[in-house]
Amino acid sequence: MYIDDYEVLKVLSEELNMRKAAERLFVSQPALSQRLHSIEEKWGKDIFIRSQRGLVMTSVGEKVIDFATETLGKYEGLKDEINSLEEEVYGTLKLAVASIVGQYWLPERLKDYVSQYPYVKMSLVTGWSNEVLNRMQKNEDHIGIVRGNVSWRGNKEFLFSDDLFLVDQEIKSIEDLVESDRPFIQFKSLSNYYQEIEEWWYEHFSKPPKRTIVVDQIETCKQMARNGIGYTILPKVALNQEGHLNQIPLTTNQGEKITRDTWLIYHESSRHLKQVDAFLNYLD
Repeated sequence: MYIDDYEVLKVLSEELNMRKAAERLFVSQPALSQRLHSIEEKWGKDIFIRSQRGLVMTSVGEKVIDFATETLGKYEGLKDEINSLEEEVYGTLKLAVASIVGQYWLPERLKDYVSQYPYVKMSLVTGWSNEVLNRMQKNEDHIGIVRGNVSWRGNKEFLFSDDLFLVDQEIKSIEDLVESDRPFIQFKSLSNYYQEIEEWWYEHFSKPPKRTIVVDQIETCKQMARNGIGYTILPKVALNQEGHLNQIPLTTNQGEKITRDTWLIYHESSRHLKQVDAFLNYLD
């Protein structure tokens, strides 16, 4: 089998849908179906069961997919090692970052990095910080950027700290919340961010907000606040060019600012790759 065959199997296992997989691979569905049939003939077994609802992996298929994924990982690792022997900075830089970092902080840095190292290919995955941590523990990426306090046994470097702000068009002080009937637009995530906000709230107020709207994207919170729907709590990194909104810093009862830290995590072995070392040096 060719490396491309393993890539086909990997994409099919992730999508479990011929149409979606064909779109990702930039081929037609009939061509992908024929390719899969050819791969299955080489193995002499069905790897997927076709149904109206999509694809289902067979027990044999699970083993073949595991083998394909492992082989692709070794192939990419070998390519990176070979490229690292050359003077130019080549290879694929694999990043996994917290969504808010990928949306507001990273693009400008990547633009400069890509400009300096045009031969480097980028692989970027965004998600919750715990998802990033999970990918890094599985060695699926070279560098992870996470938010909050995470446990990591490898290299961990502080990137920046964000103050948290209550944001609204009308509310001008924390005390205004006591009498306000405006809805609290909350960002509920899989990280401890939501928990930190709840702890701050109950440190200051004995009762929950009178009205709430719960969303799963910080950008949704910001757009709702921008359009006067209610108030929300956002990190500073998401508040560039939002001068028309009142921004009230969150503090503890002792007057200390509530902040959210961002960390860079990686394995020391990854630093031997030139594209990884160049990116780490750039961030320094």
